[in-house]
Amino acid sequence: MTRIGRRRRSAIALVAAGALMVGLAACSGGGNSAAPAASIPANGTDDGTNLTLWTRAPLEKQAKLLVAEYNKTHKNQVELTVVPNDDYVAKVGAAAGSGGLPDLFAADIVYVPNWVKQGLFQDISKQIDGLSYKDTINKGHLAAGTYEGKEHVLPFVLDLSMMFWNKELFTEAGLDPDTPPANLAEFAADAKKIQALGKDGVYGTATGLNCGGCLVFTWFPSVWADGKQVMNDDGTKSLMNSDTAKAVYSTWADLWKSGAVLPSSKDESGATWTAGFTEGKVGLMFYPATLLSSTPFDAGVAGIPGPNGGSSTFVGGDGIGISKDSKNAAQAWNFLSWMMSEDAQVGVLAKDHDVVSRSDLAENQYTAKDPRLVTINKVAGEGDTPVALNFQQAFNAPGSPWVTLVRDAVLNDKGTVDADNDAITQILQQ
Repeated sequence: MTRIGRRRRSAIALVAAGALMVGLAACSGGGNSAAPAASIPANGTDDGTNLTLWTRAPLEKQAKLLVAEYNKTHKNQVELTVVPNDDYVAKVGAAAGSGGLPDLFAADIVYVPNWVKQGLFQDISKQIDGLSYKDTINKGHLAAGTYEGKEHVLPFVLDLSMMFWNKELFTEAGLDPDTPPANLAEFAADAKKIQALGKDGVYGTATGLNCGGCLVFTWFPSVWADGKQVMNDDGTKSLMNSDTAKAVYSTWADLWKSGAVLPSSKDESGATWTAGFTEGKVGLMFYPATLLSSTPFDAGVAGIPGPNGGSSTFVGGDGIGISKDSKNAAQAWNFLSWMMSEDAQVGVLAKDHDVVSRSDLAENQYTAKDPRLVTINKVAGEGDTPVALNFQQAFNAPGSPWVTLVRDAVLNDKGTVDADNDAITQILQQ
């Protein structure tokens, strides 16, 4: 995590926001860090206050579990609002401009630094510094919420991209169900063997070839696994035409031509990109760690390999903080401090097969029962998070130049990787 923290601090305001941040223009105090939260007890105040919390839909399951357990064990009560992912940025922007933000709100980690810089979160440096286990908290998330030396958010839920495989299909294909592919070539070979089973509706692998977010989440780690980078340090130049990146595209192009990729992957825009694996119809794929508990069969888990081996992951998920508009900072901190406690991290998240945000809790009573959780927690330290001002437009947006590059390279064999990569750089430099 050291490299993540260093890169985040060097480019803390350079985050994927772009046009989606227009709604924040009316936010008073834009460009300034919010004032420190009021002086509050170390664990906050639990006096029966009603608190409001917003989160985006992809984290609904974890948010509901945390809120339910908090409400069951505290006088304070949290009212949770789950917002559709595509509507979340606009809703936050509108509320920020009108002074209507909830007491607490979570944000995709790639948006956190920009929203911190806009002054949407209160400064909780004193409270975070007072946590005896601060040094064990995920450094990438803490760094994302740090602006001008002040800390504003804690990790809400970590989401990692991992390689999952269906052990039953591996066994049927004559593969060792306990041995994951060590590099992309082996990944492709295993997918083809599963495809060769000829089972109706079953495919070797799947992905989202029309989903920029899916592709950065699952393909960037193959580049990092080989020790390469996807962009320069200040996020103004795409490096997705490197030999390593081209090897990634070549592997997937071969898989597509061989028929080992779920056909719907061609037009998959993200809404159902994991469904095939969850339904037991895909042999192995790069997949969100947060869906481990939703997989109804025995699945193996490992880091995402590169062309030459190694392993990595995209460290994503959401951070959470106290909004600039909250009048209940002491009570909101009570929720946040409890959220980082062993009761919440282990008793709620680890119990649900989710990744904990504290390294000192990575091995616990639940990981002892499921070694896959230990693997996920360990790979978290080998991952990275890309940082760029125009990341959204360059990579995540529908029809982005990144999506064009992948489709040209994998589906159409156009030989335009260098030109398409230049188009990504042009967006990054705008």
